[in-house]
Parts: sequence; structure tokens; C-alpha cells
Amino acid sequence: MDEFAWLDATAQAELVRTKQVKPLELVDAAIARIERLNPSVNAVVTPMYDEARELAAGPLPDGPFAGVPFLLKDLGALYRGARYTAGSAFLKDWVSPMDTELVARYRRAGLVVLGKSNTPELGLVPTTEPALFGPTRNPWDLTRTAGGSSGGAAAAVAAGMVPFAHGSDGGGSIRIPASCCGLFGLKVSRGRNPRNPDLGLSVDHVLTRSVRDSAALLDATAGPAPGDPYWAPPPARPYIEEVGADPGRLRIAFTAAAPTGVPVHPDCVAAVEDAAALCADLGHVVTEAPAPIDGPAFARAFTGFWAAMCATTVDSLAQLTGRTPTPEQFEPFTWALAELGRQRSAPEHLLAVVHLQAVAAAMAAFFTEYDLWLTPTVSQPPPPLGSFEAPPDNPLAPLARSGAFVPFTPPANAIGAPAMSVPLYWNGEGLPVGVQFVGRFGDEATLLRLAAQLEQARPWAKRRPPVPA
Repeated sequence: MDEFAWLDATAQAELVRTKQVKPLELVDAAIARIERLNPSVNAVVTPMYDEARELAAGPLPDGPFAGVPFLLKDLGALYRGARYTAGSAFLKDWVSPMDTELVARYRRAGLVVLGKSNTPELGLVPTTEPALFGPTRNPWDLTRTAGGSSGGAAAAVAAGMVPFAHGSDGGGSIRIPASCCGLFGLKVSRGRNPRNPDLGLSVDHVLTRSVRDSAALLDATAGPAPGDPYWAPPPARPYIEEVGADPGRLRIAFTAAAPTGVPVHPDCVAAVEDAAALCADLGHVVTEAPAPIDGPAFARAFTGFWAAMCATTVDSLAQLTGRTPTPEQFEPFTWALAELGRQRSAPEHLLAVVHLQAVAAAMAAFFTEYDLWLTPTVSQPPPPLGSFEAPPDNPLAPLARSGAFVPFTPPANAIGAPAMSVPLYWNGEGLPVGVQFVGRFGDEATLLRLAAQLEQARPWAKRRPPVPA
């Protein structure tokens, strides 16, 4: 590995700013790392090296991350002139004619995009094993999932290919792979970053090795774009100023019990209990208390919404390409879920929306008593690859398997609240097991202050997965 491999993005940007290195040096080194490591990990599915080198050699915008190598998730982020697939064979040859607004903001921040990272088809499952590109492997154990749907991004950052990478989160898709790969993953509030068009659940941000990288890039991207249907309240000050700021004495409720009642692995229970003890040692008021969520009812409403969203996405791809989708062009689970979504009536869908809004109201009341809610991020350590495969006779089987693996992350998407997965715990097998903190809508500041305090108390950045070695 080269001298830049384990520097975070802030440190790499400082090298460029002080003219100790040229952007092209950072880009060439990152490309070399990707070419060496990607055959093992399969994180990058669309290289964009020629354009990256051309950009790095020319004048870059005077942004906070000028010259820093970056990856875009191949879902939701359009880059002019680059292939966009969303992990689906239906789009395998489609090239975007435009940048989405968030990508334009990444460009203005000075980031140099080296390529697109792997994602499951349409981002529907919490593992990254699309039929189109094959599985992304976890750098901590190549037989296990890197999580999903931002699994390619997480594996690339964990392996040291790039210092941070774009991800998106519609039901945990930043936090799940952050937990699986030992990274910091912040899901921002609904409307914090631009995402238009949007169906209400998904947000975009990054997976990082340091808290300060997440905060600093959020400063560069946050804020509404013209036409956004809603946006989050503006922060009181730049997010980077929250890193190192005193979080005060926070009231933290914690639970290791899944709202839906599914079993939780002892390692995930231990991770939460360890995090709760650490927070108490840091002076916070920590209380064991479940959130006011009817887990089974919530799961039914969220699943129905998810199925309708899948059907809408497939139909939108038909409009985008001018082609008629057929079952042969999609994975069996995707097509079955879309069909399930099409079977729902309009009243059924609106009732699901009403239920999710009621959950948001109950959680808002919960957050008048507590500042944060602490849970496991996922219900078990990274499962083996293949755990989410659909048998021929039951194409919807991944739905139940996904629900059992991620009972803790979807509520934050339903209520639009910010949440983060923090890498504080590794189990006896050397696998990372993240813990999740959920905050009030619009209050990323409290999460970032606590995250920085935890990072200082229990540093994780020097941990290295086996793959780069």
C-alpha cells in the first residue's frame, strides 16, 4: 500500500492544499490500489480512470476536497457521460446525459470520481450480490457480505481504495454496510442533501473512516436544490465545527431487542451493551428503553411501501429508456417485489403512509424524553455470501431474510430522522459489529458531536482488514 492509502480525505485534501502532492499523484495511487485489490473485493464495477486523470491534471474547483479520489454508488447518482446501471441488466448499457445535483456538488467540492461502486439490483436488499456484476466481498472476510445496498462503497473504503465514498440509504443502506465493514456511516435527515426526484425514504451521503470527513463533506453538499419538495432545517453552524465540540450530558435510550421480535445475535447485543457502558463512562445518562414502535405493524407498512417503490422504480426505468421491462431483464426477486407492489390498491398504500407518519409522531414524542436512541445496527455479524439468495420456488424469500437482518434501521428512514452506525466493536472472529444511534429530525449536530467523542475515546481508524495486507 502507498503512503496515501490510510489517510482520510481531510488529510489528503490538506496535502493538495499545501502543495505537498499533486491531485494526479493521489488519483494515480488510488487507481493502483483499486486495480490491485478489486479482483479480490469486487467493489468497483465501472472504472472512470481516463476522465479522472484528465480532471486531476487540470485546474480543479477550489473546494474543500480538491483532488481527493472518490467513488459514486451506481444507484441514484448520475454522472454525465458515465454508465449507470442501478445494478440491473435492464440498464447495463445506459449512459447518463447529465449530472444529478448532488454529483454537481461533489464536483464543486473538488472531488475526483474514479468510478462507480457495486450495488444490489435497484438497492433492494441489504447485501451487494447483483447478478449483473457478482458479489462484493467483505475485506474483513472475503466469504462474507459487505452489506448493502452501498456495499461496494463500504468495501472500497474499508480496503483502503479511497478515503470515502458516496452511498445512499433507503432502509439502512449506508448504515448496514458501515456496520459490516467497520466504518462510520451517517444517514442524514430527509431533505438534508438534494435528491430529486425522490419517493421519500432514501437519502444520500458517504461512508467514511473518520467522523470529520463525514461532517466536512456534508457542509459542502447540504441544502435544498430548486424544485426539492421538502428540505431539512438549516444547521446552527457548520457541521465540521461540531466535531470536537462538547456534546453535553445526553439522555440516551438503548435496547438490544428488535422491534419486530426477531432474534438478535449475542455479538450484536454485546456491541450495544458495550456502547451503552462507554456512553455512561463519558458522562451521558443511559437508560434501557424500547422505542414506541409496534414492530410487526411497522414492518407490514414499510414492506408494502418498499414493494410499491420497487414497482414505481421499474416503471420509471421504462420511461427513462423507452423500453418495456420484461421478467427476463430483472432478477427474480426484483420482478416479484414489483409485482407485489402493483397488486396494492391506492387506499392500502395511503394507509401505509399514514402508519409511517404515525410512527414519526410517536418517535418525535419519544425524543422529547431522550436525545438519542441506541440499538444494534443489524441483528447479526456479516452473514456469508449467498445468505439472501432466492430459491426458484420462492422469489420473495429475500424479503423475510432482509427483515430478519435489518429490523433496526428502517424506522429512521420512515420518520426522516438522522442516524449513524459507529464502529466500536469487533467480535471474536475479528468481524466488525456496528451500533446505531438515531437522533431527532434535523439534528445531525448532536450525532456528530457524540460520534467524535466516541471516536476519540475508542479510536477505530487504525484497524485494518486482512485484504490489503
